[in-house]
Amino acid sequence: MSISADPARNSQPRRKGPLELRRKQAAVEMSDQHLLDTKGPGQFVHTDPWRVLRIQSEFVEGFGALADIGKAVSVFGSARTKPGSPYYEMGVEVGRKLAEAGVAVITGGGPGSMEAANRGTVEGNGVSVGLGIELPFEQGLNQWVDLGINFRYFFARKTMFVKYAQGFIVLPGGLGTLDELFEAMVLVQTRKVTSFPIVLLGVEFWSPMIEWIRGTLVAEGMVSEKDLDLIQVVDDPGEAVDRVLHGAVTPSFKGEQRPE
Repeated sequence: MSISADPARNSQPRRKGPLELRRKQAAVEMSDQHLLDTKGPGQFVHTDPWRVLRIQSEFVEGFGALADIGKAVSVFGSARTKPGSPYYEMGVEVGRKLAEAGVAVITGGGPGSMEAANRGTVEGNGVSVGLGIELPFEQGLNQWVDLGINFRYFFARKTMFVKYAQGFIVLPGGLGTLDELFEAMVLVQTRKVTSFPIVLLGVEFWSPMIEWIRGTLVAEGMVSEKDLDLIQVVDDPGEAVDRVLHGAVTPSFKGEQRPE
């Protein structure tokens, strides 16, 4: 093989920040050259490295905004719940009772049950927090949010729900509510978070799901019977608040080593 045919000898290695580039990868312009010479559309704002900075900024803004809210509980539920409906009134009462207990309330900031919990928090003179998300079909933060943060990325938003809450109260809801519920259960089951009560409000609504978990997932060996101890199901908003504030983890789960 001649020297000229050897691709390893045809270009000098180049450094680009922490990267070391060789052969064809080295034939790129310098970062500052691209920054200063580019005159066209701002395509760089759509690149993955730029997205990393946006993601970082969402974490920084979220951490900064929520670091001093004190004890808090995240409340989830459907955005489709209608004002005046039983589920909406449950949300209002949950927010009010948490506020009266001196606990901040964190919701997804949208309409329906989220609005209800924020509303109850304001009526109880508490700290009402809404963590919004870019969606094509929901309209911004509801009017009862006092401290609101809008997120581009679901995973950054989800981190805030867990990091700054001591527990979850889950009202009846759809896919988004189920997503938050099962993620919280996984985090507790895998001990990523500890002493984290999860209380479901609405026995009639949630019972079929519980029975499916027991009759299918437990029966097939996909989950342990003890995994059902991760959640408590009640009908009374006051009881839901009491359980989440005092820890709703049953003795059968505490301190036991789970099989892999």
